[in-house]
Amino acid sequence: MATHCKFWLPKKRRFCANSPLLDSPFCGNHTQRSDAQWIPCPIDPSHSVLEENLESHLNRCPWLKQTQSLSRQPFYQKGINAGSEDDDREEERSKSDSSFTSEMKRNAVYSMGVPYFLDLISKIKSAHASVCSTIPDSYRIPEACSIWTNREVDKKIPYKEKHVLQQASILGNLEKFGVLKETCLISGEIIEKDCKKEFERERDSDVPAVVEFGAGRGYLTQVLADCYGIKKVLLVERKSYKLKADRSLRQKESLVLERLRIDIEDLDLNGVESLKGVGYIAIGKHLCGPATDMTLRCCIRQHSKDNGAFESQASYLRGVAIATCCHHLCQWKSYISKKYISDMGFTKDDFHAITWFTSWAVDADHGSDIPVVDFSTQLEIMTEKKEFLLDSESRKVEDIVKNMQAIDRAVLGYMCKDIIDAARLMWVKEQGLKCELVTYVPITISPENRILMAK
Repeated sequence: MATHCKFWLPKKRRFCANSPLLDSPFCGNHTQRSDAQWIPCPIDPSHSVLEENLESHLNRCPWLKQTQSLSRQPFYQKGINAGSEDDDREEERSKSDSSFTSEMKRNAVYSMGVPYFLDLISKIKSAHASVCSTIPDSYRIPEACSIWTNREVDKKIPYKEKHVLQQASILGNLEKFGVLKETCLISGEIIEKDCKKEFERERDSDVPAVVEFGAGRGYLTQVLADCYGIKKVLLVERKSYKLKADRSLRQKESLVLERLRIDIEDLDLNGVESLKGVGYIAIGKHLCGPATDMTLRCCIRQHSKDNGAFESQASYLRGVAIATCCHHLCQWKSYISKKYISDMGFTKDDFHAITWFTSWAVDADHGSDIPVVDFSTQLEIMTEKKEFLLDSESRKVEDIVKNMQAIDRAVLGYMCKDIIDAARLMWVKEQGLKCELVTYVPITISPENRILMAK
C-alpha cells in the first residue's frame, strides 16, 4: 500500500494525497521548514525562496522576464518618485527599504514617556486648529453621472452604490473645480457645454487624456468614460486584476485605452509615448499611503520642471484629483511635505506616531457622522487629566491608549489624517498650482473621505 503525506487537510477532511519525501512523513508542499532558511525573493518580495536555492531561483523566477521587459521601457526609471530621507539631499536616495511598519510605529509610541505623549497630542490639536479648521464639505453628484447613480448601465458591470457615489462625487468636484467640462447626454451622445471655457487653453479644445493612478480594476475610469467625453485613458497599476473594466472600456470605439503594469515609484510620464504633447488629468481613488505622495511627485514635480513650457513634446498636467487613503502606511522617505510637517513642530519620530494614530479613524463605528466642528474639543477630557496622568508613576502610554474612548481615538485619527493631507496641500501650492482639500463624501459612505485637487 502506497504511503501518503501525513498533512491533514481540514477542509477536505482527509490527509494530503501527495507522496512524502524520502526523509520526511510530509510531501514537499507540507514539509515542516525553518523560517530562517527562507528569504524574500530579490526580484519580487511577495514570495520567498530557500536561501540555499536563491542563485538558481533568480534564473527561473516567473517575475524575471516581466522585470527585464519593464526595465527596457522608456517610461521606467527606478525609484524616480520614491523620495528620500532628506529632501535637501535628493541625490542621496536610500537604496535600502526604509519602510517603518505599523508594528514598529506602535512600539515607538508605547515606548514614549507619558509627558511626551500628552504634549504630542496637544501639538496635534494645535496644528489641526491652525491649518485644518476649514476643510469644506463638498458632496456633489453631477447630472452627468445620472446613468450610473440611476443604475442605467450594463448589468454585467459590477455595481456597488457606495463606490458609485464616491466615484460620482470625485468627478462632480472635478467639474466644479473647472478641470472637467460639464456635460449632458443627448440621444446617447455626449455634448460639451461652454460653461468652463475660462479654464481651457486654446490648445486644449479637445477633451484631455486621463491617467488613473492605482487604477485597480479601473471602474473610476469606467464612470468617467461613460459620463464625460474622454478619448484617451492610461491606467497605472502594479498588480494584475481579474474582472477589470478594460473589457467594457475597449468596446468604446472612440476610446484609446492603455494599461501600464508598473509601480508608481518607477514611472516617468515623460517616457510614455501615447501622452507626448497631450494634456492630461491625473486621478486616483483611495491611493494608499505612499502612493499619494509618489503620484504627486510624478505629476506635479514634472509640471514644475517643465515650468509651463507646453510647446515641448512632454505631456502636461491639466488637473489632479486624489482621494487619499491609508495614511497609516505613509513613510517619511516618500512623504512629499517633510518641510511643512517640520514647520508645524513635528519631528520624524512624531510623524511616525501621527501616521499610526490615523488608523484609529477607521476603528470606530461610523454609523453616525463624527461632528467635525467639535474636533478641537473632543479630546478635552483627556488633556484635563494631564496632571493626574503625570503624577501616576505606574501609568504607561499603552495603558492610556487602551483606556481611550473609541470616539476619542477616532477623532484623534481624523486630526492626524487632516494634518498629513493639509501639509500635502501646502506643498502643491508651493509648486504654483491652485488647489483645494475637501470632504467629498460623508463618513457614513466612507471614512476615507478627503480629496486633494489641483490645477
